Amino acid sequence: MTNSEKIRTAVVTGRHPYDVPNFYAIFKTMPKIDFYPQHMEDFISDSVNTRDQYDVIVFYNFHQETPGNEQNWWDKGMKDALEHLGEKKQGILLLHHAILAFPKWDVWANICGIQDRKFSFYIGEKVKTQIAKSNHPITNGLSDWEMVDETYLMNDAQEGCEILLTTDNSKSMKTLAWTRQYKNSKVFCYQCGHDNLAYSDPNFRKVLENGIIWLAE
Repeated sequence: MTNSEKIRTAVVTGRHPYDVPNFYAIFKTMPKIDFYPQHMEDFISDSVNTRDQYDVIVFYNFHQETPGNEQNWWDKGMKDALEHLGEKKQGILLLHHAILAFPKWDVWANICGIQDRKFSFYIGEKVKTQIAKSNHPITNGLSDWEMVDETYLMNDAQEGCEILLTTDNSKSMKTLAWTRQYKNSKVFCYQCGHDNLAYSDPNFRKVLENGIIWLAE
């Protein structure tokens, strides 16, 4: 990818409701990003060559069944498609409830850096976000801020993760955003992003945009 080319970004959803117009409005404000929204079924049924063309894959899905145990024929290719992640230098972004997807699958746990992902959730929390690493490209230029969002009370990101954002909200995991390496792929996990209260926040948008740009580098 050259500096003049847009970042080809797959945005993969499924098994969780969300505010479709306002969610995709985020990506329309990112001039460097060419986004391709698609359901998980479409993503996994595409050819390997097509999936490998993306510079970054943003996951915003909430599948709970472990790949390989699917009952529906259209889900049968999920295990092979997702196990292929990391074979290329292709950025992976797990956004909000995607961190909680495939709770019993080691592959997803290794991608996000949290093995035990049991959780409680709290909607409408005031989340004071603190910059844990100010010299990282994802947090560059940002200051601490507060927004309203859904939180997950669960284990924090573990060994091998670089923590970028934290919170002291008692109903949330402490680590809100972190990076790690999964095989050949850079990974960025961001716990925030439930609805338009977060989508519309300029700091949230900047973190997401910076994250995609960093993953594509």
